[in-house]
Amino acid sequence: MIPENQNQFQPPQRRYPTVSFVIPAHNESAYLAATLKKIHQSAAGLKLNYEVIVVDDASTDDTSEVAKNNGARPIKVNLRNIGAVRNAGAKEARYTCLFFVDADTLLPQKTLRQSLDAICSGAAGGGAHVVIDRIEDVDWSKLMLYYLVRLVWQTIGGWAAGCFMYCRRDLFEHFGGFDEEYFAAEELFFSRSVKAHGPFKIVRNPVVTSSRKFHSFTTGELIRFVFLPLLSPEGRFRSKLGLEVLYEHDR
Repeated sequence: MIPENQNQFQPPQRRYPTVSFVIPAHNESAYLAATLKKIHQSAAGLKLNYEVIVVDDASTDDTSEVAKNNGARPIKVNLRNIGAVRNAGAKEARYTCLFFVDADTLLPQKTLRQSLDAICSGAAGGGAHVVIDRIEDVDWSKLMLYYLVRLVWQTIGGWAAGCFMYCRRDLFEHFGGFDEEYFAAEELFFSRSVKAHGPFKIVRNPVVTSSRKFHSFTTGELIRFVFLPLLSPEGRFRSKLGLEVLYEHDR
């Protein structure tokens, strides 16, 4: 005879490590609240012990207030170097795993769970596939550029996308974090460093990031940013020249 409560049995939930979410932000008040809300929802769904740190890098809007009002701990810096900003947040982190999430990127619970499962299974770190919001409004030429970059960057290169990266904190501290000599491509150097210390996992479930750069810049400007610096990444990314897509926020 089958016990009446057998169909009600649920397997115990996996116990995940503690997580510090680090969000670099410069004038991100328009996007930040939604990003924080999604992180809280996803983390609560997995019953995580976690914290959220927003690194406010020389904002002139109310980014820090938005962070504080949405359950995050704001830290103010004036660095204007994305790797240095991420490092500043990591230095304040208290927990076992570091998750770097951009201020305009939504982290679904399934993506978070797959990432934590990867760490629990021995991965040193990794990233996730990326989808663009409002992609139907993006010009076809920019859309083709996006798919090409995704193919080269993640499928062929096996590197994490900059909008979402994760790793064990002890390894991050061991290899010294993000290389602050570079103003871009920090995710490439991060991916290489993590891979040198263990398995690197790009999880299948994606994060959702904003399409704002596609709407703010011309196809020509995007092509210049994507291809010209890649001809010599070790040297080109040591300057902000040509990186307006990343550091110009007036559009």
